[in-house]
Amino acid sequence: MRKKFYIGNIPAILWGNPSEKICIFIHGQGGNKEEAEFFSRIVCKFGWQVISIDLPEHGERTNEKDMFNPWCIVPELETLLAFIKEKWSEISLYANSIGAYFSLLAYKYENLNSCMFVSPVLDMKQLILDMMLWANVTPIELEKKQTIDTNFGQRLSWKYWTYVLDNPIERWFIPTEILYSVKDELIRLETVENFSHKFNCGLTILSDGEHWFHTEEQLRYLRKWILKNIVKRF
Repeated sequence: MRKKFYIGNIPAILWGNPSEKICIFIHGQGGNKEEAEFFSRIVCKFGWQVISIDLPEHGERTNEKDMFNPWCIVPELETLLAFIKEKWSEISLYANSIGAYFSLLAYKYENLNSCMFVSPVLDMKQLILDMMLWANVTPIELEKKQTIDTNFGQRLSWKYWTYVLDNPIERWFIPTEILYSVKDELIRLETVENFSHKFNCGLTILSDGEHWFHTEEQLRYLRKWILKNIVKRF
C-alpha cells in the first residue's frame, strides 16, 4: 500500500498497511522519497509503516534553489515529526548519508524507538575540512569568497561552515545501528568508530562496499542488515 500526499508543502509517501508503528525514511543527496520502496518492502512485512519525503532540491522539489542545507531542512524534519506524533505511537528512523546528519540535528532531543544509519555523515566539520583539503582551499580563502565550487561537484560555503561550527553534534541517545563501508570515499572509518563509541551505537563494517550501496551484492547485504536490525531493534 502506497499513498502520496503533502505535509504542508513537503511531498511525502506513506507505505504499508495501517499500524501504530512507523519508520521515518530520510534520503541522502541525489535521492528522493521513492527510494523508500526498497526499505518498505522489508519493514512493512513486520507490521510497520514507512513515511518518506522529498528534501529540498530533490524529487518533486528539484526547482528549488539554495535550500539543501541544515537551516532549511531541520525545521522541515521537525514539522514532519510533529505530524507523525499526532498519528503514530511508535516511531523509528532510517537515514542515509547526509540525511543522517540532518536527522542528528533535528532529532537530538527526541525519544525515538530505534534508528538505522547507512553510510552516515556523522561529523560534518571533518567532512568539510576534508573537502577543503581536496579542493586546496583554506578557511581564510573561503571566508573571503563566501562560496567556492569544487572540481568534484560540491560547493563549499562559508555560511554552511560557520553553521556547522555553531551546531556541533553533542548528544544522541536513540538506540542506533550503523552500516559503514571500508571503501567509503567520503566518510572516515575513525569518524564512524568514534561516534559509535561515544553514543553506544551498533556498528557493522562492510569490507567490500562504497558510500553508495548500488551493486547487486551490496544491496543484498543491505537487505540482510536491515532485516537483522528489524528483529534486533524494532
